[in-house]
Amino acid sequence: MTASSQTFGQTMTTLSRAVTDQERRLIAAAFHEYDSGQKGYLNREDVKVATVSLFGYKPSKFEVDQVFKNAKEVNGEHVLELDPFIKVMSSKMAAQDKDEEIRQVFLAFDTHCRGFLTLDDLLRAGSLVAPHIPRHRMEAAFREVDSDGDSRVSYRDFEYMMKYSLDDRM
Repeated sequence: MTASSQTFGQTMTTLSRAVTDQERRLIAAAFHEYDSGQKGYLNREDVKVATVSLFGYKPSKFEVDQVFKNAKEVNGEHVLELDPFIKVMSSKMAAQDKDEEIRQVFLAFDTHCRGFLTLDDLLRAGSLVAPHIPRHRMEAAFREVDSDGDSRVSYRDFEYMMKYSLDDRM
């Protein structure tokens, strides 16, 4: 469905989705984590750090300016309270393209740009992000995802795995 949404203060037409309660709790948790001194608001630096925490990138000066354009002022400084922060970050989260995220993760694993993943690719990535997972579990996961048994995980297999939910089995 096409909708008009607010992303860092900019109106844009995008494919939108509803933000889940779990995502709202994640946004609120980020707010509370970066609300140093429990003041009840975030300043510009706090919002930048919270954005990095939630989305993995540092917002531009323009993006932050848009967020604070209509923000409350405390002691001569524009600040963002919890509800406006949740509203802005929820809009941003709703506009995220999950398929693009999956593509980016696949490309990060596919360090040799071959268009498929090998067990070595998975083991290398796993050793960096989850070194506590035993090798035999990584091998078993790879075999599970390698649907045609060719010792390669195609993008299609990878995408299926990333979108798979235990709820789908019930």
